[in-house]
Amino acid sequence: MIGVELRRIEELLPDGAATLRVPVMGPSLCAGFPSPADDFVEDALELPRWLVPNPPATFLWRIAGDSMRDAGIFDGDLACVDRSLKPGHGSVVVAAVDGEMSIKRMVVEGNRARLAFDNADLPVYALEELAEVDVWGVVRFTIRWHVARAGHGR
Repeated sequence: MIGVELRRIEELLPDGAATLRVPVMGPSLCAGFPSPADDFVEDALELPRWLVPNPPATFLWRIAGDSMRDAGIFDGDLACVDRSLKPGHGSVVVAAVDGEMSIKRMVVEGNRARLAFDNADLPVYALEELAEVDVWGVVRFTIRWHVARAGHGR
């Protein structure tokens, strides 16, 4: 590459290479039909500050299941969830459905919003009419490992 100056990413960012610890929530988020989940911090992961614009409202969740595979979210990924973002049509959200945490696509049709799987092989995600749904946050990005990790079976 003639005439191209290579720069390190920290040179391009106003905060340099500053990092911060983002809590990893557990257990895994259900990417399928909701399953019981306890609200607790399992661990933390250091991420570059520029990936996390609102640290107090940002959490990581492990993904379990394949209902979001058409969105590029797979079993074993980590989803970075920002509670300060406003969900809208097409947002991937973390929602508590009758108190059980799961990850779904938000679909807005007119004045009504619904949650949906993002996997064409699955049936429509049906909520009971009286289900209590609370959108907990919006998925900002996901992290996926592409090599086997010791002790994780991947």
